[in-house]
Amino acid sequence: MKRSCPSGHEKSKRKQHKSELQEQQADMSAASCLLSEDQFLCSICLDVFTDPVTTPCGHNFCKNCINEHWNSKDQYLCPLCNKVFNTRPELLVNTLFSEMVSQFRQEAQQKANSSSSEQQAAKPGEVPCDVCTGTKLKALKSCLVCLTSYCETHLEPHLTALGMKRHQLMDPVENLEDRMCMKHDKPLELFCKTDQTCVCMLCSVLDHKTHRVVPLKEEYEGKKAELGKTEAEIQEMIQKRRLKIEEIKHSVDLSKKAADREKAEGVQVFTALMESVEGGKKEIINSINKKQKQTEKQAEDFIKELEQEISELKKRSSEVEKLSHSEDHLHLLQNFPSLKAAPPTKDWTEVIVRPSSYEGTVVKAVAQLEETLSKQLKKQFEAQLKKVQQYAVDVTLDPDTAHPALILSDDGKQVYCGDVKKNLPDNPERFSDCPCVLGKQSLSSGRFYFEVQVKQKTKWDLGVARESINRKGKITARPQDGYWTIWLRNGNEYEACNDPPVDLSLKSQFQKVGVFVDYEEGLVSFYDVDAAALIYSFTGCSFTEKLYPFFSPCKNDSGKNSAPLIICPVNQTE
Repeated sequence: MKRSCPSGHEKSKRKQHKSELQEQQADMSAASCLLSEDQFLCSICLDVFTDPVTTPCGHNFCKNCINEHWNSKDQYLCPLCNKVFNTRPELLVNTLFSEMVSQFRQEAQQKANSSSSEQQAAKPGEVPCDVCTGTKLKALKSCLVCLTSYCETHLEPHLTALGMKRHQLMDPVENLEDRMCMKHDKPLELFCKTDQTCVCMLCSVLDHKTHRVVPLKEEYEGKKAELGKTEAEIQEMIQKRRLKIEEIKHSVDLSKKAADREKAEGVQVFTALMESVEGGKKEIINSINKKQKQTEKQAEDFIKELEQEISELKKRSSEVEKLSHSEDHLHLLQNFPSLKAAPPTKDWTEVIVRPSSYEGTVVKAVAQLEETLSKQLKKQFEAQLKKVQQYAVDVTLDPDTAHPALILSDDGKQVYCGDVKKNLPDNPERFSDCPCVLGKQSLSSGRFYFEVQVKQKTKWDLGVARESINRKGKITARPQDGYWTIWLRNGNEYEACNDPPVDLSLKSQFQKVGVFVDYEEGLVSFYDVDAAALIYSFTGCSFTEKLYPFFSPCKNDSGKNSAPLIICPVNQTE
């Protein structure tokens, strides 16, 4: 079919339309020069518009952005002016604005391309061109044949000249001569695993022909993987030290709380006395403050040392990370030996800040004023015992943990040691050698208290133990092994099983022992119930698992120690 020629009227109309389009394009170009980049950014995604559309209120958004915005909302409103639409509006394409956005994108791309093509002078840390005179430009490549680094301009012959195209180019590096074999003047391209050194091709067939030689890249990948492992180990060491810092800070906080509590009680006692005891009040406060300062000083020294190690480890981590991301095979292999191992550090596993024990400080300070203070002290201890008795729990003995020689009452409240071992299953929970038994009840948070009658006995052990204690063979009862206990030996020798052990100088034997545990505070205290007196406290303990009441009536010693340990109901002191 033949196309008919346009009439004169149509030609004139097309000419006029073309002229209008040219004017619009000119206006757009001028407008794009005047408009800032912010005016071409969608207010939702904050990027240059993609498929811009216009809402009925006249605001522009990316088509996908406004649709997703409305899909996630219960009502249709403009994100800019908050105009509410009863129904989902029809989105219109602003042709003129779309063309302006397109032109802006093109101009921005051209500007970016033009900027990236401009050569820059070498900055500190960058490899300069070895050929440039005057201002040294940044090198783009280094030639292993010429042992020279070139900028874009001076690199041209290597890209065009037939003879130079065969040269081996690489990313720019300094000290190119270090990458050449000193003996054969060839590039170091291989790695001798036998001698752990970089070699050239001639070395591999001459001096190292019987050795295991691999490509440089293969060894690089292996060493890079080792560096990754080293970095992970260093990060783990850093994390452990951070946790140790938190542990030390927590211990200091517990110590400070104990100090504050003890100071308050001391002040309460001494302020009720005559002026003659004012010196005693100052002495106790100074003593507590001195202990607390010693604890804080010790903690500060540990923290300072830990932070110094963290600083060194971070520095090494940074070096390892930088080296592990290096694409420079030779550089990585040459520096690998010095960075493979973490810097020497202290083993902090067993380092702890043991909070000072302030228990009994008040009693010691007023020893010289015993007649005057006896009534006041009695009231203080009664109040303290009454307070902890509020946390009494009903404890019963667990027969599954009892040593085969122990005899338990039917109600699980009494235990003594018999003469013959019963034939019982040797389950993991049972004590095999020492005559011990645990309570059924456990504690993993909060506080608990129970009382045990110990009269007419010459030996016993009493306290709490963590769930994971060793129950087979010989037992060492001390906190680091999971035991917080006191014991009686030879009828009148009392000892707190701390490390080192603490002899308890007691004026008389006690008949009933109260055991109190504050899990979060890390406190285990023992009370003489009848005298309403504190016997001993383990402070600053770190509990991480369940705690169980621990009992050992010890061997009956031919009937001399046959009396049972009896778990008693708690009757709060009046």
